[in-house]
Amino acid sequence: MDRKFFLYFSEILGKAVQDEQGRYLGKINDIAMKMNGEIYPKANSLTVKRGLFKREFAKVAWEDVKEVADDHIKIAADPQKIFFSTECVECEFSLCRDILDQQIVDIYNRKVVRVNDLHLLRADNYLYLAHVDVGIRGLVRRLEWTEIIDWIVKMLAPHSPYLSREDLISWKSAQVLTLGRVKNVLRLDVARQKLTKIPPTELADIMEDLNVFEKKNFFKSLDVNLQRKVFTDLVTSQQAELIEELDEKEVVNLLENIPSDEAADLLSKIPPRKTRQLMKLLETKTSKKLSKLLKFSKNSAGGLMATEYLYLPQTAFVKDAMQKIKENTQHPGNIYYIYLVDEQHRLIGVTTVKNFINCDLEMPLIETKILNNIFVRTDDSIEKVALLLEKYKFNVIPVLNEENILQGVITIDDVMEELISLAWRKYKEKI
Repeated sequence: MDRKFFLYFSEILGKAVQDEQGRYLGKINDIAMKMNGEIYPKANSLTVKRGLFKREFAKVAWEDVKEVADDHIKIAADPQKIFFSTECVECEFSLCRDILDQQIVDIYNRKVVRVNDLHLLRADNYLYLAHVDVGIRGLVRRLEWTEIIDWIVKMLAPHSPYLSREDLISWKSAQVLTLGRVKNVLRLDVARQKLTKIPPTELADIMEDLNVFEKKNFFKSLDVNLQRKVFTDLVTSQQAELIEELDEKEVVNLLENIPSDEAADLLSKIPPRKTRQLMKLLETKTSKKLSKLLKFSKNSAGGLMATEYLYLPQTAFVKDAMQKIKENTQHPGNIYYIYLVDEQHRLIGVTTVKNFINCDLEMPLIETKILNNIFVRTDDSIEKVALLLEKYKFNVIPVLNEENILQGVITIDDVMEELISLAWRKYKEKI
């Protein structure tokens, strides 16, 4: 890229700031950027530092910057009107404090990377943040080792990609995980919109590469609906780690909006005192559901089941089922199966969307039910649940108590996850 238009932040950081007569005023300490929802932030002010033992800082509006050279910045402001103070200059967002050395999410390559340098566009005497440099050359440039390292590489490997490749990520493709050394979350509407395009499972994978504090900040930068989806895709141990960092209101909101089996599994992993505290804050209905699930053994059908499912009275018609599905498009459970129950909530039959989607709306729903009334009991083993799901090729199986009252459902995904976890634990015991 043409040096006339682009420069690296490390090349001007620490360089001289001069007045119009070329007199030295201090060194470039930082550049504050103006966000305002813009894709490429624009320089707003310059922070100047002077003094070795007694450091002082001053803020210069970017309108007073007359020249941005490779090795200095010249300002037109009257030196007598530049006020230095031992207090650090306050600003909303700056390059050195908030971006350099921070971890970011590469939106398109969907990975976490570290910012080693910043690539700035120079246009009409303004600087714009165009790219972040996440490559090894950026780090070498920061350390001012470029000449010696390039010489060594040319001697040993003259055709090395290191000599020509720049690992730059467009700013519009990046999401900052933390804002500044005080670890506040950078909340950009543009960034949020970009994150929503990444599948929740991949966002969960990204979070695995972060430390606890970064997990919390990244998680909080997501919108509420995406938070719930990503949270359910995290492994339970990471869910437990995350809720230790969230406030109680946020945790309660998550527990009330994720599948009950996952919520119960999570509560069983955290300290009992924390569980009791959260249960008191949950809505009565949710609290009762989770209390019931927590009583079952984890290795039983009852411990694995979720209590979110769609059901209708056995007297319902196809039109009732269609309406039920329309009303539950955001349902956390499976909406493909509908369970038919009597007045005591005993299971009478199961039907699927496939069975009734083309039927007359006035047809009794019971006439579309699956012929085999397959179910498991709350105390049945996970192995039995897996065998029945495999034998009848079902994706979901209902769970009944001894009175045949419908208690919940188990999905094949839940079973596979538990069986893989069980197999892995047994494998680790052997090695």
